[in-house]
Amino acid sequence: MDLTTTAYGTWSGGRFMHFGETLPEERFISCIRTAWDAGMRTFVTADVYGNGKADELLGLALEGLPRDEYCLVGMIGHDFYEGQRQGARGYPRFTDPELHQPSHYRDYIRKATEKSLERCRTDRFDLLMLHNPDETGYTSDAVWDGLRALKTEGLAERLGIAPGPANGFTLDIINCIERFGADIDWAMLILNPLEPWPVGLALPVCEKHGVKVLTRVADYGGLFHGDMKPGHVFKPGDHRAYRADGWVEHGLEKIEKMKPIAEKHGLTLVQFAAIWNLSQPAVESVVPTFIQEAGEEVRSIEDRIRDFAALPDFRLSAEEVEQVRQIGDNTGCMALKGASKRHEVSERPDEWPMRDDLLELAGRHGLGTEW
Repeated sequence: MDLTTTAYGTWSGGRFMHFGETLPEERFISCIRTAWDAGMRTFVTADVYGNGKADELLGLALEGLPRDEYCLVGMIGHDFYEGQRQGARGYPRFTDPELHQPSHYRDYIRKATEKSLERCRTDRFDLLMLHNPDETGYTSDAVWDGLRALKTEGLAERLGIAPGPANGFTLDIINCIERFGADIDWAMLILNPLEPWPVGLALPVCEKHGVKVLTRVADYGGLFHGDMKPGHVFKPGDHRAYRADGWVEHGLEKIEKMKPIAEKHGLTLVQFAAIWNLSQPAVESVVPTFIQEAGEEVRSIEDRIRDFAALPDFRLSAEEVEQVRQIGDNTGCMALKGASKRHEVSERPDEWPMRDDLLELAGRHGLGTEW
């Protein structure tokens, strides 16, 4: 089964990615069932979330449901089996030379996939994605040979790449697709009406090579769920508290300018954001973050799930898409991850020096030289 238009990710609910309230296990599992009952049929998990715990809870939630009636998306990439957690940076990628050499990549990929499947209580992923790759992950034949072998062995029906955790990697994504596009069915990328850049630069290349796009962060930190107000106070440890001061107020001002288009088509804000994404080249599925915000006058996370699950089969016109893009234009607003002229050496697993081949690629695609 291929991905459906709406998808649910196990980073929702605050247990493994700290957004809003942290749901107890019973309610976390119940939310996945709520998504199923509301008609959602694609579920996304990553083995590193909770060191496998997210896989386990998803497996419990889906237990007893017909396996051929839902699409299961898994992600591997961080080695929490042998690697040591590096504070806020998390676990190292399995391609870290201190952990594995290229000759061992295939064995690690198979082991990690089998363990994740066991926790999910199934025998195959409908889509398996390389999660938060470092520079080696984008460029190594050995990595993609190992992933390709999983399809041959029946452990994964499709393969994909999920850059992150922050935004960027545009030239790296395009280069990876041009090199390994025959093996890449899907890419999971950050996109929403308030962040059309830089992912919008890569979408035409995805479309050209037949790579379908699953977009995450469509809710923009929860703003498109419609409950956050100016001056919103985040709980200590909430990931969103580390964003630049004023991002809530600035985002809400832009959303006010977009609301007439949403209202014209009878869309809630999260539906509007999702449909704007789906109106882009190559985008075929959307997976927001569902958050239980703190406070008494906020909607329940269950209501947010049902709101998104009721997404109508509708697309915006090209003129509306462009109007929203101009309102939300965020070009140059952040230091992008991945290859960059800002770096002379690789000091972090998600930042590395610019290469001549990537600048040549940028020239071919008309993407400029200021990276």
